[in-house]
Amino acid sequence: MSKQQEEKRVLGLTKKQRSHIYTALFVLVFLIFFFVNNSFEETKPGPYPPNYKAKIDPSSRETAPEFQLASVTGEIISLSDYKEKIVILDFWATWCAPCRKAIPDLIELKNEYPADKFEIIGISLDTDTKDDVKPFVEQFKINYPIVYGEYNTAMQYGNIQSIPTSFVLDKEGRIYSSYIGYVNKDIYKKDIEKLNEE
Repeated sequence: MSKQQEEKRVLGLTKKQRSHIYTALFVLVFLIFFFVNNSFEETKPGPYPPNYKAKIDPSSRETAPEFQLASVTGEIISLSDYKEKIVILDFWATWCAPCRKAIPDLIELKNEYPADKFEIIGISLDTDTKDDVKPFVEQFKINYPIVYGEYNTAMQYGNIQSIPTSFVLDKEGRIYSSYIGYVNKDIYKKDIEKLNEE
């Protein structure tokens, strides 16, 4: 076989391989398109974010794990002290951008509801930046208790991996709803209004 024939043979094989690859890719894309369009329903926007979990039936709610944690003011705060109040537990950190975005909403919520019926407890998960928490609270004029969270606290509440993570507790200290990520205050208000009706 001459060198020219050998080159043609090699080029021919390459073209065949390319042809087979293109055909396979076309079939694959077609199958994916067909599968997606026939197997999934359209996701429609709802009143709550997709990371929202709620337990409407009081009998199905779990009691929130008790904690006793030091606050930035030096006092020890126990969750059990807030029974008979609706409580938002907000796990956050000073370096977390979505956490910082949520703080003005939480400050407004604190102002909108009477102190004898509603409370927010911010649980800081700052570890390396723990010394930044108190100045941060003062800078942002946070008007609700901020406590220093511990590893065990994060583990008790489902081994928290992402922040902000928040929980809305009913007046019996049971978990009504939970969120991962930034939550608009209007979402919290809907939860609070529903719990006030119970």
